Amino acid sequence: MKVLKWIGGLLLAVLILGGSFAAHEWYAEKPLSFRIFLDREALKIALDSPEGLTQLGFLEGIGIKGHNANLDDASPEKTDALLAKMHDLHGTLTSYDGLDKDQQLSYDIALYLLNVVLEGEKFRYHDYPVNQLFGVQNGYPSFMQASHQVNDEVDAEHYLSRLSAVGTKFQQVIAGLERRTERGILPPTFVIDRVLAEMNGFIDTPVNENILYNSFETKLNDIEEMPAEQKAAFLAQAEQRIVEDVYPAYQLLIDYFVQVKPQSNTDDGLWRLPDGLAAYDQALSFFTTTDYTADQLHQLGLSEVDRIQSEILTILAAEGMDISVGFTATMEELSDRPEFYYQDSDEGRGQILADYQVILDEINAGLDDAFRIRPKAGLEVVRIPEFKEKSAPGAYYQPPSMDGSRPGRFFANLYDIKATPKFGMRTLAYHEGVPGHHFQVAIAMELEGLPFIRKMAPFTAYIEGWALYSEQLAWELGFQKDPYDNVGRLVAELFRAVRLVVDTGIHAKRWTREEAIAYMLANTGMAESDVTAEIERYIVMPGQATSYKVGMIKILELREKAKAALGDKFDLRDFHDAVLKNGAVPLSILETIIDDYIEQTLAS
Repeated sequence: MKVLKWIGGLLLAVLILGGSFAAHEWYAEKPLSFRIFLDREALKIALDSPEGLTQLGFLEGIGIKGHNANLDDASPEKTDALLAKMHDLHGTLTSYDGLDKDQQLSYDIALYLLNVVLEGEKFRYHDYPVNQLFGVQNGYPSFMQASHQVNDEVDAEHYLSRLSAVGTKFQQVIAGLERRTERGILPPTFVIDRVLAEMNGFIDTPVNENILYNSFETKLNDIEEMPAEQKAAFLAQAEQRIVEDVYPAYQLLIDYFVQVKPQSNTDDGLWRLPDGLAAYDQALSFFTTTDYTADQLHQLGLSEVDRIQSEILTILAAEGMDISVGFTATMEELSDRPEFYYQDSDEGRGQILADYQVILDEINAGLDDAFRIRPKAGLEVVRIPEFKEKSAPGAYYQPPSMDGSRPGRFFANLYDIKATPKFGMRTLAYHEGVPGHHFQVAIAMELEGLPFIRKMAPFTAYIEGWALYSEQLAWELGFQKDPYDNVGRLVAELFRAVRLVVDTGIHAKRWTREEAIAYMLANTGMAESDVTAEIERYIVMPGQATSYKVGMIKILELREKAKAALGDKFDLRDFHDAVLKNGAVPLSILETIIDDYIEQTLAS
């Protein structure tokens, strides 16, 4: 990939060759080249994140591995320094002028990102960095298992080094939590209970059954040329470091939450925190990349819930079901039918993973009429690690490494077999994999000629909107011909509409956790375990859940706009090229891109 060669070349030029031009561009307050400025700053931020470098996986290809011995600095002082840097970057960015059309798009995207970061600075402590869904307590072992590769003795030594470094990182996280406590910002009591249960379970696990040990053992065993006695020595060191470094670090975090738990309460929304409603408005702006208010999103959700439920009931009535009992009872009857579930066993769970792969292979082979651009990176389906799946979402996607050594991964939650009805599997696979997240994210990473920031931009409304749009697109292309599969698609869309209602309900309208769970249970037909995990997710990630439906609606709106303007000149492949070939962008910028595509097509 050209971007890897370009970044690798710049890095080597700066670190090894030390040429005058490279040194100027690396150290100058304002590089001569706008493109180099963007990539230089992205690279500097990346180089300052050992864990991020491991996940990107591009330095290993040019023989640089030292970062794999370290963990990220999670101290509040590090965040202070990063925010100060963002202020400096804003000043430098806005000093560039005379840019060409593509450079201007990169400028607009970078400026949007910087403005969002700086506008949110006053709310930097309005979050819960350790919670039941994510945080150092489960992010660290997941990172070590999924991202830290062990291919030789050096990699193994680095793995051990990261086991020893965890105490420092946990202390840094605690320092940030203490800043929040001083400001009256604590997670709800149920979050503390979940986190304590998770961490106590982690340290109560015998070392040789711990994911950090088992993962290391598996990776060592895959190195055929390493002598058995060397593998045994590495495992013995890992066991010692888990006992002496890792478990004590977890105990520090356990002690902190035990101490502050009496100060917590059962209120759940951001409204309860100092300036909480303003913080929620900022979260909505960030995640939706719009100026929609909480009330507007709430009403949109209610309207969409009514529409989608009506479509579902119409299909089920045509299949002979009695819908006179109402939506909730009808969905309960559908959910009780045993033919829609796998065997509740290891064999059944293994079959789920195999069937997901079949679904993905099928659609991947049938998309030529809808896409010209396709990702080069592969995709595999794996189970969410069992130690964290009880409180994890139904599924999530992990991007491939940039050097191609690790494929994209669709993680499926197999904790509750009732949460994986067969009629919902196609839609979930399309969302997380093809043509959803894997298509969009991997394509963006592989784009040539774009600044690095545009390959990795974190615009959730675009990213999740595309994945939700992909669910409907797959149906439009004929991949959900079974009526029940179409019900699964609509249930998934309904789920996102309900999110608009409950997220705004919790954080702006003072709904309790229990009220939100009851509303989602009554209006989705989802398994209670999934509903509970989802509501608890929205509580600790305010605003994020509203981005899906907002993004999908915008993409569909822009597609209809292009169809109306282009008539016979409209080609779905061209539309998808325009959407995907610029990386993730704010929705307002996406509209500008589509307007430009329409104008160019009409002129051709």
